[in-house]
Amino acid sequence: MYFTDKVIFITGASSGIGHELALLLAKEKARLILAARNRPALEAVRNECLLYTPFCEILLMDVTDETQVNEGAKSALEFFGKIDVLVNNAGVTQRSKLIDTSVAAVRQLMEVNFFGAVMLTQALLPHFRAQGGGQIIVISSMAGLMGYPWRSGYNAAKHALQGYFETLQTEQPIPRLYTTIVCPGRVHTPITFAAITANGEPYGKMDPKQTKGLSVTYCAQHILKAMRKRKKLVLIAREERILLWFKRYFPPLFYVIARKGN
Repeated sequence: MYFTDKVIFITGASSGIGHELALLLAKEKARLILAARNRPALEAVRNECLLYTPFCEILLMDVTDETQVNEGAKSALEFFGKIDVLVNNAGVTQRSKLIDTSVAAVRQLMEVNFFGAVMLTQALLPHFRAQGGGQIIVISSMAGLMGYPWRSGYNAAKHALQGYFETLQTEQPIPRLYTTIVCPGRVHTPITFAAITANGEPYGKMDPKQTKGLSVTYCAQHILKAMRKRKKLVLIAREERILLWFKRYFPPLFYVIARKGN
């Protein structure tokens, strides 16, 4: 299988898409390094993965802390001596109107969703260059392709993520370095519980529309498919894909529909 014995480093692995990716990769006998801030949740995911693979390490790491990110990159390399695939999955969403949202809250969203992925990627690029290649997977969002209400800082961070990693794709600094940008729409995960509100506090509840999103297993399976094919961009969405089509070809209708969203 494509992922057998590959060393795969996943951030934000304690829940949601990261958790599901870890489980599916464990079933394909990958060697896993799972990172997040929540030790009990990480240990629970590791225990699930160990049912399928004997190789699963955990790493406590806050992606907004540059020192932790750099030390985490070094520790990750020490586990198995290499990293074949980096999955930049750590992220936090938002639920607040732009006009009410503090600059501090926007900075927090940028730190997690943008700078976290940038810092870890920069820390590991020398390793990928030394080993002659590798794979970087970036979990962006359909929000990285269009603006959407109640997610101003989140949209901004994901747009920035798109720009940074598209530049990596176009520069191609390492010949066999493959970068895939993944843009999911709504996925049924508990991500909205920790969503940032106007003052930076957690939203603390499940968004009803989130429960109607794509299943996390469906999303993770399509991410693995894109990884195998080394795609540059993959959209995993339903209604959001149609909305993006309106934005490209019928902008007035896009704004009418998007204004009604939250």
